[in-house]
Amino acid sequence: MPPATDSVLPEFAGLPRPVTRFAPSPTGYLHIGGARTALFNWLYAKHHGGTFLLRIEDTDRARSTDDAIAKILDGMAWLGLTADRPPLFQFARAPRHAEIAHRLLAEGKAYRCYATAEELEAMRAEQKEKGLPQRYDGRWRDRTDTPDLPFVVRLKSPQTGETLIADKVQGDVRQQNSELDDFVLLRSDGTPTYMLAVVVDDHDMGVTDVIRGDDHLTNTFRQLALIDALGWPRPVYAHVPMIHGPDGAKLSKRHGALGVEAYRDEMGILPEALENYLLRLGWAHGDTELVTRDEAVKLFDLDGVGRSPGRFDLKKLESVNAHYMKQADNGRLVELAAPRIADSIGRALTDSERNLLLRSMDELKPRAKNLNELAGSALFLVRNRPLPMDEAATKLLDPIGRALLADVRTALAAVADWEREALEAAAKSVAEGAGLGLGKVAGPLRAALTGQGNSPSVFAVMAALGRDESLGRIDDALGDKL
Repeated sequence: MPPATDSVLPEFAGLPRPVTRFAPSPTGYLHIGGARTALFNWLYAKHHGGTFLLRIEDTDRARSTDDAIAKILDGMAWLGLTADRPPLFQFARAPRHAEIAHRLLAEGKAYRCYATAEELEAMRAEQKEKGLPQRYDGRWRDRTDTPDLPFVVRLKSPQTGETLIADKVQGDVRQQNSELDDFVLLRSDGTPTYMLAVVVDDHDMGVTDVIRGDDHLTNTFRQLALIDALGWPRPVYAHVPMIHGPDGAKLSKRHGALGVEAYRDEMGILPEALENYLLRLGWAHGDTELVTRDEAVKLFDLDGVGRSPGRFDLKKLESVNAHYMKQADNGRLVELAAPRIADSIGRALTDSERNLLLRSMDELKPRAKNLNELAGSALFLVRNRPLPMDEAATKLLDPIGRALLADVRTALAAVADWEREALEAAAKSVAEGAGLGLGKVAGPLRAALTGQGNSPSVFAVMAALGRDESLGRIDDALGDKL
């Protein structure tokens, strides 16, 4: 076997530093916590003029699926977290990982362990009984015999001194090397372990800064032992606290949707809103709550990341989303809301209905916290006549309401310029003539036009619907009152 090289892969050589990476396992969808890790890595790289890379850690062949890989890439693309190079797939690099393990064997920095599963189980049981830490006891570390039996390859971890992680978030973290065990590099079937693969891949990709969840902090001491044995430069580490649920427990399925696609598809959240929310869930810049992507690139650095877990708050996310809904381009919102409306009415929207939705968007979007609410509030625009009436609308169209509606219909029919101001003036004249406030007239009018007790400005609705459709809906509501 040729000697292992220490060179960075050609496709990753000479990249602008710092070089960060996001390394998800494709055993499920892009988790909300993973999305935040990817965001922090992307922002850190862009803030410092560096490079952001993606690695798919697909070594768990039983659970890694093409569908999960596609979902992760789709979620990354939706959030706009584009890697600066094509993704690297870990499983395809198994020969390289094994090459490094055999190099360590040849250098006497690793060894073959022939302990059977039964022996290791008995070892752990004895340690547990004696109240000792349960870890491999090094029984094959210094042996020189080589029986013709299956074996794993273990690293000769340092046994004295201590390892220091100068973590950019957690501060200095130390562990006594006596607490490290000789962990497995190659399994008995020759396949590499995660500990080996991640170290080799980070080196070969030229990764300089590892930003990941603090659940990896204990792994880092082992990985540093391997990095030092190979004589490779240590990356800078930053271990970010996990996201917790509102109850303070680690975020789990019982706290609600966890995959990025659920926030997009099921909850109607905009990507910029989710990005802003995740950014502030563990990072702060003074009291600033709303941060655009351009502002985030300018402001983000690891010194703003806190050491305490962020608590996920769905209401806060919806509040942030409502802000971005108001700021969003009307044409874009039409494209996002149209499929949701089509699902509700069982058909695609016509061009004229899309135009009607576009004309109404300035009135609709300030009232919606998400795309689902936006689509729901717009249904009245495209429903077939006669409109279904909700309970509130039915109450508004009682005999008194229908009498007022008949009067206002006459006044509206006489309006020459079908614009919002003129329509409102006509309704006001009817209200004043009856000695009523405008709301008493607007209520039945809204019910007739939308089938709902609540809606955007009824006069804006009429202006968007146009004369014929508006008067037709009023006539439907009046029925035999005409």
